[in-house]
Amino acid sequence: MGDLDKQERVMEDEEKERLLEGAAVLDFDVLCSTVALRAAHGKWGMLGVGKEEEEEGAEFGGVFRMWEGEILDCFDDHRIVLESTCCPCYRFGKNMKRAGFGSCFIQATIYFLLAIGAFINLIAFAVTRSHCFLYLSVALVVSFGAYLGFFRTRIRKKFNIKGSDSSMDDCVYHFVCPCCTLCQESRTLEMNNVQDGCWHGRGDKICIGGFDEKNKGPFGLHPPTIVSI
Repeated sequence: MGDLDKQERVMEDEEKERLLEGAAVLDFDVLCSTVALRAAHGKWGMLGVGKEEEEEGAEFGGVFRMWEGEILDCFDDHRIVLESTCCPCYRFGKNMKRAGFGSCFIQATIYFLLAIGAFINLIAFAVTRSHCFLYLSVALVVSFGAYLGFFRTRIRKKFNIKGSDSSMDDCVYHFVCPCCTLCQESRTLEMNNVQDGCWHGRGDKICIGGFDEKNKGPFGLHPPTIVSI
């Protein structure tokens, strides 16, 4: 009887271990599928935030990202630095469209009007020496830097990019070196495959079904079938 009781206890212990292992594997598979599906839709819910608050713009809570390179690493991508230097209004509009902050044409037009307005008033002051043109030029320059800094802050907060939490710093970057700052934002958005406000990440084409040359569309991800144990 003693040997029989020992065998039964051993069998019960083994069965419990198998059940625990099966449950752990199942939970891990469900977790992986949930993470992939959430990433495919471009949203990561914040811990402790309701669904309504999440839909209002609380995206990517808890997932910290980084800018691609430093401000002065503008020559890491020659195409981007060329566009940012020769046609910054186009580059800015393209960034805004990628980040989901409006039309490329509208944002590029606003950038161009602010920049050209400040330049024309500065020339007018140099010719006429009228201080009203100087004041207007300074006002447009301040508005230009504040406008670009505002959208840099929105990009940083929307995609939870780690950096200075001060909006003033974002404006100062565009005041001091607008082309280099524009290059950093462009590299970050393009290298991480940001499209229409959705951050897909570098591995999106492989992991969660992005578009490639062979496939016409992304493959669907489905959670694993729950097997009763």
